[in-house]
Amino acid sequence: MTTTFVAPRSVEEVLAALAAGGTAVAGGTDLVVGARQGKAPLPDSLVAIHRLDALRELETPDGGLKLGALVSHAEIVASDAVRDRFTALADASSIVGSHATRAQGTIGGNVMNASPAMESGGPLICFGAVAALASTHGTRWVGVEELFEGPGTTTARPDELLTSIDVPPPAAGTGSCYVRLEYRRQMEIAVVGVTAAVTIAGDGVAAARVAITALAPTIR
Repeated sequence: MTTTFVAPRSVEEVLAALAAGGTAVAGGTDLVVGARQGKAPLPDSLVAIHRLDALRELETPDGGLKLGALVSHAEIVASDAVRDRFTALADASSIVGSHATRAQGTIGGNVMNASPAMESGGPLICFGAVAALASTHGTRWVGVEELFEGPGTTTARPDELLTSIDVPPPAAGTGSCYVRLEYRRQMEIAVVGVTAAVTIAGDGVAAARVAITALAPTIR
């Protein structure tokens, strides 16, 4: 089988290529490994999105967080704002694969891979993150929790591109963390991962969210 490869320079060109049947690829870390291991063949048409600088922005509007789909795990870990206000996400990104994977792999690719053992999914769910899905018909927003349909599958249509992930500002007094159990430390996926985001008010807990990864077809 022959795979065609195009690398558009604008979001509009990418959306047109997806509408014509192409499959978006960013860092390609999961896609290439899967093909080499025989888990899944490469798609007939790959649409590289690495030239889209508009999807590389990491912003913190009004105390929230806006992650372009091409923001790398290494960039998330390096962000003071993420480490301070969205600690669980920084925790998760810091243990994704190897150093090379964190430098090359993107938050968008990680989310759209929809692995139930993915590191970033639990934190994004606990923070109430919303995904922006663009197509030639416009953009719609889907809660990350509703995006995951099963292992490797999402509710996004084939012609839609994840352009950004928006996270609302956490309430005052909120802290979070992500931890995982693994068989070995280096380049291992989680046996189980747990995210907790807890808001303290006065002498008690005002709100708490917990997400479990790797124990069910989707993160819960």
